[in-house]
Amino acid sequence: MSKRDFYEVLGVARDASDRDIKKAYKRLAMKYHPDRNPGDEAAEAAFKEVKEAYEILTDEQKRAAYDQFGHAGVDPNRGAGGFGGGGGADFGDIFGDVFGDIFGGRRGGRQQARGGSDLRYNLELSLEEAVKGCKKELKIPSLSSCDSCGGTGSKSKTGVSSCGTCHGTGQVQIRQGFFAVAQTCPTCGGRGKVIKDPCNKCHGQGRVETTKTLSVTIPAGVDNGDRIRLAGEGEAGEMGAPAGDLYVQVHIKEHPIFVRDGNNLYCEVPISFANAALGGEIEVPTLDGRVSLKVPSETQTGRMFRLRGKGVKSVRSHAVGDLICKVIVETPVNLTERQKELLREFEETCAVSAKRHKPKAEGFFDGVKKFFDDLTS
Repeated sequence: MSKRDFYEVLGVARDASDRDIKKAYKRLAMKYHPDRNPGDEAAEAAFKEVKEAYEILTDEQKRAAYDQFGHAGVDPNRGAGGFGGGGGADFGDIFGDVFGDIFGGRRGGRQQARGGSDLRYNLELSLEEAVKGCKKELKIPSLSSCDSCGGTGSKSKTGVSSCGTCHGTGQVQIRQGFFAVAQTCPTCGGRGKVIKDPCNKCHGQGRVETTKTLSVTIPAGVDNGDRIRLAGEGEAGEMGAPAGDLYVQVHIKEHPIFVRDGNNLYCEVPISFANAALGGEIEVPTLDGRVSLKVPSETQTGRMFRLRGKGVKSVRSHAVGDLICKVIVETPVNLTERQKELLREFEETCAVSAKRHKPKAEGFFDGVKKFFDDLTS
């Protein structure tokens, strides 16, 4: 079962500060602490999960590795000598064999080599790259099958033999009266095989740390949080077992002009007071270049204009969204004395018939007057 995202475990954003992470950890640790939940296995598991997430995200180097490569970047078992299992008991195997012996289940089944782990790569894209699609080269540190021994871990084909302790099953059984408890074989680490003549390059592990370069095609229309699965591009499996998959997690950088919501794009366009009052045509930016937008006279600030088909083409349904432009009437600044004089003259002419030129203002003040009249009546 794959681990949950550490940020999701703590309930914080990916750019959360150390203070926010510590605050979230304290709250969850108090909630799930075993002393407060005696005998509650689910709470104990949640407490361990929260503790692990906190330890990784409060360590600067580990957090950076996790942000880039996911759980594989902070896996303590990576590296030479870190694979192959140990002599400790696997609780899943223990309980499986106990009840298997009692109720007639499988006994002494042959241990299979473990498949490779899945990897995650966090890829940052600009909005333009996400909308139009692109190709990216990714450098992925991973465990790959050793080319010297073909992933067997042995210099020669005859250097691999069945384990004499578990007879190739990868498990040993300890009987205590009615019960039979299966444990991982301490000699072969659960592989069922023993390497007599280890490969010089991988030291018997069958895998070596490499950095591979992959060319990935990003389809047009991907959105923040989308994942692209590259089958078989994860870590190599043990002793020739199938490799895991690589998941490319998409993160879209903030854009200086546009905000994306699904397949639609939003932007704010400033227009002058004169343009808003008299109407006219203005230029509006799109991801394909500038287009002309006709603004009717007497346009109020905040009005929305929809440009159909100027949004994002969905990667799933291929439907194309729209561009919604919100016009903001810009108040002029740094006026000259002549400009101020003209505005005063303009204001005086509007005051003669205020209800005609300022319907919203007149309606607002009429409402205010009625409100106070009702309070005093």
